[in-house]
Amino acid sequence: MPNDSSQPVTHLSNRSAPEADLTACDREPIRVPGAIQPHGRMLVLDARTLRIAAFSANWEAGSTEQAAAFVRERQAQDLPVGAPAQSLGVVRLGALMFDASAHRTADHVIAEFEPAMPSEGNEAPIYSLMRVFLPKLQRAGSLDELSRIAVAEMKRLTGFGRCLLYRFDAEGHGEVLAQVLDPGYDSYAGHHFPASDIPRQARELYLLSRFRLIADANYRPVPLQTTDASLAAHEIDLSQSQLRSVSPVHLEYMRNMGTLASASVSIVVEGRLWGLISCHDHAPRPLSIPTRRACEHLGQLLALQIESNSANASVAERLELRKLTLEIVAQLAESDATLQRLAGEASLMLGVVRAAGAAVVLNGQVWQVGDTPEEAQILELSQWIAGMGVEVYHSDALGAHFAAAQAYTARGAGVLAISISQVHRHLILWFRPEIVQTVTWAGQPSKAATASSDGRIHPRLSFASWVEHIRGRSAPWSDAELGAAAELRQALIGIVLRRAEEMAAVATELGRVNKELEAFSYTVSHDLRAPMRHIAGYVDLVVSQEKLSDRSLRYLSHVREASTFAGQLVDSLLDFSRMGRASIKRRAVDTSMLVSDLVRELSRGENGPLEWVVDPELPRLHADALLLQVAVRNLLSNAIKYSRGRDPAHIVVRGVRTASGDGLEVEDNGVGFQMKYADKLFGVFQRLHAAEEFEGTGIGLANVKRIVERHGGEVWARAEVDRGATFGFLLPRAGDVVPDERGEEKNA
Repeated sequence: MPNDSSQPVTHLSNRSAPEADLTACDREPIRVPGAIQPHGRMLVLDARTLRIAAFSANWEAGSTEQAAAFVRERQAQDLPVGAPAQSLGVVRLGALMFDASAHRTADHVIAEFEPAMPSEGNEAPIYSLMRVFLPKLQRAGSLDELSRIAVAEMKRLTGFGRCLLYRFDAEGHGEVLAQVLDPGYDSYAGHHFPASDIPRQARELYLLSRFRLIADANYRPVPLQTTDASLAAHEIDLSQSQLRSVSPVHLEYMRNMGTLASASVSIVVEGRLWGLISCHDHAPRPLSIPTRRACEHLGQLLALQIESNSANASVAERLELRKLTLEIVAQLAESDATLQRLAGEASLMLGVVRAAGAAVVLNGQVWQVGDTPEEAQILELSQWIAGMGVEVYHSDALGAHFAAAQAYTARGAGVLAISISQVHRHLILWFRPEIVQTVTWAGQPSKAATASSDGRIHPRLSFASWVEHIRGRSAPWSDAELGAAAELRQALIGIVLRRAEEMAAVATELGRVNKELEAFSYTVSHDLRAPMRHIAGYVDLVVSQEKLSDRSLRYLSHVREASTFAGQLVDSLLDFSRMGRASIKRRAVDTSMLVSDLVRELSRGENGPLEWVVDPELPRLHADALLLQVAVRNLLSNAIKYSRGRDPAHIVVRGVRTASGDGLEVEDNGVGFQMKYADKLFGVFQRLHAAEEFEGTGIGLANVKRIVERHGGEVWARAEVDRGATFGFLLPRAGDVVPDERGEEKNA
């Protein structure tokens, strides 16, 4: 068997031997083998009557009754079901002394007897463990140091030729963290053992029984013999038995590895099998019960220290990441709380989960920081993640689950994403690049087992170092990082909801103020109409008088013009206020007929040359007919007014059809305007030209905007100075409008 100096470097390849059904290992009856290892003896008593139900075939004649009497004297029937085996003390059976222990299953009391060794007094392994090992363990500052101390102590206790400690990863593969060995033993430092080396049910037994000894891999199993024909030996549960005979496949595995004796201690952290301390020897090697108990205690002490160190490190990591989370939340809360602001805090965004890149996705928009995939790739990925409907998604091998991600593993082999909304596609994603991992296996993992022609499974023959390069993976996301992301998600949702409540309160207040302003403008404009008419009337009466000077007539003429304009302004204000108060009664409107009638009406009073170009098929609009007529009239009137002086004035009316609705557009060749003032056009009393040049009150386009928005539509304007202007609007279709809680229609 080659040592580390002869490592081959290769990749996984297809198996050349017949493929083994490794699930058969999980079906092997290792809990009920019906036999034990020969270095001890077993007695199986009925749990209710304490009568002998079965015994191992290596008892001397007459010894079983003596052993059963000893078990009854120790009241083994009172043992808790499923509890670890308890010592019954030392007993002489015939010419031999035995260390006895027992545990209870649902049906039986299992008593085990092993040759007793001389007492070691104050030098017993358990005392040495507490006096020497425990202080070292408490001083250790890292997992590597803990591992080295543990394997050194384990070798000292057992005397085995090689002791190593390995940890299981998320997929069940074991990684050797520390080892100590005698000359002549192969080194497995830094090696990995495939998960298939330990079948699922064997892992379950490692949790149930924390110490395991196979004193001689060449042993011949000793069968159990039952005293009742109704009970078969293979029906007796030996899961917690130290003497339980092990799988023939495992014994062959040991021999292939050059190991004739093995001992293992389970390292159980937070209820799961974290790892094993495994000892091997080229020759058979028994262990006394006190030594085995010391080894079991060693595993428990080590597990407690690992758990403590892990908890302390996790708390420190979580505190560090929480500080970054709080900084992000504080800075966002001080802004307008829009999620895209997160992209402005690059160091915080990347540091909170220790990522190389991040992206904020709000529906079809993307804001990126750091090293990320392309925008289109991020949108595609966000769509896939959003479709899962999960709050937090993470993977360190994204390409294995989302095929499109294989194109950008260099920047996004791993992803962590949080969804801020279940309605909209609002996500935050973090990316990690690919890290090519080099794994040295103890033997080729694809040859973990083979099958012979008779279907029997055989373990691999070689444990020579075999190197594999694993691609497509990033550094995994830690529990602390996942917790930080989930905590940030909750905080962001809180901020967004709080800001939404604030906006809703502002909107409610604005609605109330707007209603008051509408009522005020309606009242004022209504009440001002009569005084304006009176002023105009009295001016006319005064003008009709004789003996007025030219100056007086000129003054009165100015008064008449001002009162007339004021009356028009009041009428426009009244119309504007009515637009916001009148109910909308939508129906299908024939816009071709509507435009045709307005063109005829508006053309009558015009003296200059005027050309109309109207699309022959304008879209039918779902709108209030009267309000729509007001809006179109305003647009056409404006086009005529601002095109006067052109020879000829040219006005085009065309239909607009889009995915979101239908509408009209009116284009003229008039004076136009500068686009930087386009937003002001639809405000009340907003004019871009002097009143002396073009008549009007400045409310017409405001009326258009209000009418269109009340229908749930949108307006726009575009122009060039002295090259004409285009005004248009878009309304939702009938199928996109639903009644609100008051029975009035609104957009779906």
